[in-house]
Amino acid sequence: MNIVVTGGAGFIGSNFVYYELEHHPEDTIICYDALTYAGNLETLQEAEKNPKFRFIHADIADRQAVYDMFEKEKPDIIVNFAAESHVDRSIENPEQFLKTNFMGTGVLLDACRKYGIQRYHQVSTDEVYGDLPLDRPDLFFTETTNLHTSSPYSASKASADLLVMSYHRTYGVPASISRCSNNYGPFHFPEKLIPLMIINALNDKKLPVYGTGENVRDWLYVEDHCSAIDLILRKGKAGDLFNIGGHNEKQNIEVVKIILKALGKPESLIEYVADRKGHDRRYAIDPTKIREALGWEPETRFETGIQKTIEWYLTHKDWWQHIISGEYMQYYDRMYGNRGKA
Repeated sequence: MNIVVTGGAGFIGSNFVYYELEHHPEDTIICYDALTYAGNLETLQEAEKNPKFRFIHADIADRQAVYDMFEKEKPDIIVNFAAESHVDRSIENPEQFLKTNFMGTGVLLDACRKYGIQRYHQVSTDEVYGDLPLDRPDLFFTETTNLHTSSPYSASKASADLLVMSYHRTYGVPASISRCSNNYGPFHFPEKLIPLMIINALNDKKLPVYGTGENVRDWLYVEDHCSAIDLILRKGKAGDLFNIGGHNEKQNIEVVKIILKALGKPESLIEYVADRKGHDRRYAIDPTKIREALGWEPETRFETGIQKTIEWYLTHKDWWQHIISGEYMQYYDRMYGNRGKA
């Protein structure tokens, strides 16, 4: 099959590219990426050595470019990872999130209608459900939980999900959707919590923690996420919607302290900063449906995955040093430099 992975130069998309090349060497993998701030061609250096891999530099919101790709590559499957994904950036500049996450999804769906497709898969997020109270650990997001977005980012992703569902129902586009909890692992862009804390700790810099750090996230090792998506594509059905969770709930401050301990750094590096606007309190996914329907379960416990992730950042310093030496540092200063202590 020809599988097009949009956003394949980003964090989860690139890990999916490598997963597919390893587990399905009979398939051709085409990465389609606009290479915005979080897209990094260095991430795909090893993939480019594989004759079954190709790269296309283009934007999913560019209708002509998308149509040209469909005509040339004749994809059997589209897996749409392409998205602006950082909540802070969505608060700062909502328009770009609407363009990529919603309008770009619409362009891809129109192309699927025009040229045909075996499966279109939308990679979404648990953030479309809003948040859960900290004092109700018995509550979890299920596939029937109402959408209740908290940020321009999550609103743009929820809107895209609704668009995908409407194209499946109205036009018969063979589409599926997965909503995942927070991913972590190799190639994670340095503005996100875990890589930011690892890199700052390695450089003996302050570790900015929002509010009191009590917000809870369910952590999913990225390779487990990739295996779930692959299973949905090959054994799931059009119209399927699955939650993908790790059953690894941790407070943000707990994650930060685990990283500091692993690196032998003092907790005095922690600096509490003013909280994010509309900061969600707790995310927690119930993955029962995908377990019962497809037999998927996460294989990586957080204690194992975080050690593997830390080791990856220790052995791939060139990768993240190239990122933080440029535009990212300007953004970092803009987001955290003026917050001051909480």
